[in-house]
Amino acid sequence: MSDSLRTAVVTGAGRGFGRAVSAALVAAGTRVVGIARTERDLRAVHDEIGDGFTPVAADATDESVAQQVVRDHRPDLLVLNAGATPHMAPLHEQTWETFSRNWHTDSRHAFVWTRAALRRPLAPGSAVVTLSSGAVLAGSPLSGGYAGAKAAIRYLTGYAAEESRRSGLDIRFVTLLPQLTPATALGSAGVAGYAARQGVDRDTFVAGMQPVLTPEQVAKAVTDLAADPDSAPEYQISGAGLRPLG
Repeated sequence: MSDSLRTAVVTGAGRGFGRAVSAALVAAGTRVVGIARTERDLRAVHDEIGDGFTPVAADATDESVAQQVVRDHRPDLLVLNAGATPHMAPLHEQTWETFSRNWHTDSRHAFVWTRAALRRPLAPGSAVVTLSSGAVLAGSPLSGGYAGAKAAIRYLTGYAAEESRRSGLDIRFVTLLPQLTPATALGSAGVAGYAARQGVDRDTFVAGMQPVLTPEQVAKAVTDLAADPDSAPEYQISGAGLRPLG
């Protein structure tokens, strides 16, 4: 970890990728401010990784929360990972409310934190890593607007990178697109849905996904990319590793 990365903010830090990223950053000597709605999950993370982790129980989609955390903690790294579990159903069984769930959480939270990073702004040399999804590339017909919401994150990260360049801010923006994995609660729900859609059991479906992406691989990718000033702007990540896009 670069000595310049002293403080990180991780959204969705209570579970899954966010929890693993928080643990990896603390282990590398970075102080982490973890954002999640559920205080119990945050306490569990703190108990696991220690006092290098500062829990903040809050709604990551709240623009005032983003502004205050960025102002108070002046992070060198933002990891924008928060998101809702999509409603798993084919299109004709969705309602607009279920279909748009991830727009109101995943996309909105990425927008408000990215906006805060540019308007504060973060210090020169800082980095923002956003978690999009491999569903952007392959589609996700059982998860409503999930793929579209994650595509919006990919686009807005690119827009932010351009604004950083235009304004001479020297804030680096990187997007990760993780493949579907049974190793998180969200991914496990997706695996169950697609296994049923194909008429196979869960184990058979997972066997066809090998090698399976782990939260620890995502965490290592985030820490490595955050410390690499020469990183590409976008990467797909699977159990086989990182692959730059474009």
